[in-house]
Amino acid sequence: MLTKLLSRETCAKCRLCCIFDRYDVWETPVLDQEIRQKAEALIPGVEFISKGRESYLFRVRELDENDLFTCPLLDPAKGCMLGTEKPFDCRIWPFRIMDVAGRQAITIAPICDAMMQQPIGTLLQFLKEELADYIFEYADFHPDVVQPYDDLYPILLWKPQQI
Repeated sequence: MLTKLLSRETCAKCRLCCIFDRYDVWETPVLDQEIRQKAEALIPGVEFISKGRESYLFRVRELDENDLFTCPLLDPAKGCMLGTEKPFDCRIWPFRIMDVAGRQAITIAPICDAMMQQPIGTLLQFLKEELADYIFEYADFHPDVVQPYDDLYPILLWKPQQI
């Protein structure tokens, strides 16, 4: 989905979006029922917690200061076991949909170096032409993907207000 901005090779080399420390474990992807069932079929014994109505997260044990949680769907040799059927959060990452004082905004994760090197105008044009409508519509039907705002994430685009 983001191949107009990032090459698959660049993402495959990094995989930072699939590994979490105790400070960014909130970034683990929200799974809908269909993705949860696919994950269960691929990874016997994987555990989940409920995030909301028909939304789930992978169960993450308590992480110590230097511990990392790797997404169970990450195959070290091949990448995501789901291929192109990734969870919503993974399809749009490093973009995020966040609630900022009751209003939705698309933000960007500052830890994605490849995206942070893009000119802001390029990111905004891509969002407006390719991705923003999809993100806002998905969030309307799946509100559990909307995260509370983290001020480390620059706001790129606000959801248009309804008149």
